[in-house]
Amino acid sequence: MAGALKKWRDEKWVRIGTDGSIKGACGTSKNKKNPDRCLPLKKAKSMTKSERAATARKKKRSKNTVVANTAAGKVTKKDTKR
Repeated sequence: MAGALKKWRDEKWVRIGTDGSIKGACGTSKNKKNPDRCLPLKKAKSMTKSERAATARKKKRSKNTVVANTAAGKVTKKDTKR
């Protein structure tokens, strides 16, 4: 399991703001009860700013911390190093 965790950390996950901008490293959101959407950097860069904004707004609207991505924001194996 430690190998999978290392691969995940090496993917450089980033926070996405509701305006569609890349805000910084995942896990650095100040709002712990309703954190920002996180995506692998490679996936975030492959999306348009409006697609990133849509998936971030979907997450912020929900009261849950785990929220499914939009179709454009769905992370697949080609978006990760695994």
